[in-house]
Amino acid sequence: MGIAEMEERRRMSYQQDQRRHLEHSDVEEELQNLGWYHDSLTRHAAEALLLSNGSDGSYLLRKSDGKADLYSLSVRARDSVKHFHVEYTGSSYKFGFNEFLSLRDLIMHFANQPLIGSETGTLIILKNPYPKMVEEPSIYESVRVHTAMQTGKTEIDLVPNAPSLGTKEGYLTKQGRIVKNWKTRWFTLHRNELKYYKDQTSTEPIRALDLTECSAVQFDYSQDKVNCFCLVFPLRTYYLYAKTGVEADEWIKILQWKLSQIRRQARQRDSGTFRP
Repeated sequence: MGIAEMEERRRMSYQQDQRRHLEHSDVEEELQNLGWYHDSLTRHAAEALLLSNGSDGSYLLRKSDGKADLYSLSVRARDSVKHFHVEYTGSSYKFGFNEFLSLRDLIMHFANQPLIGSETGTLIILKNPYPKMVEEPSIYESVRVHTAMQTGKTEIDLVPNAPSLGTKEGYLTKQGRIVKNWKTRWFTLHRNELKYYKDQTSTEPIRALDLTECSAVQFDYSQDKVNCFCLVFPLRTYYLYAKTGVEADEWIKILQWKLSQIRRQARQRDSGTFRP
């Protein structure tokens, strides 16, 4: 390869890098100009915000936990939050089988045509963008005052009426009580109840655990299982493990947050300051 050819390749490579940089800058500019793009919001913090202060059809966009050009559109649908992948291809935004030149085009499209929320078949219309110009809470901490400016309510007004924060569902592998074998079960967390089912299609739970009776949730290293954690109840300790460390950490954090809320409410009841 001659010197001239090497220089030409370097020049072309430099131009390609510059074009990619400009494209990325354009995307970042578009995102920052959106009033409903939350740059550093996590999945569960998004769920907490939308469940606490949003309404049916409230939505926001955030970075996905995956690759750099992947985003998540989080939408409230009744008492849950659905998450949809939005991928930037370099020239358009890919959403399922559809492609849009801009994020505003995507929102306008689905403001008139409902989304289908996962396997439940729930129809979702994008109605109200959740604004980013409010202080973001730390994950699982109080999200009482978000959008109070829109509702005209005070922090005190919002707290008693806020729905459950931090619902979660997914597969975990659980140790049996009598026979100490391990079986994968479908778990759902709603309000102060953790239920597990034979699988995701089952309608009746095998058992429902009342978290008000749980004294601790923590990582466990006694069972020789990776990503294992336990829930301590008066008559039994439940041992569970997740597929990944990230999943285990998410379950532990949200369960610990639930316990902290339960204890806080118990203290308020004891002191006479709790208002149901």
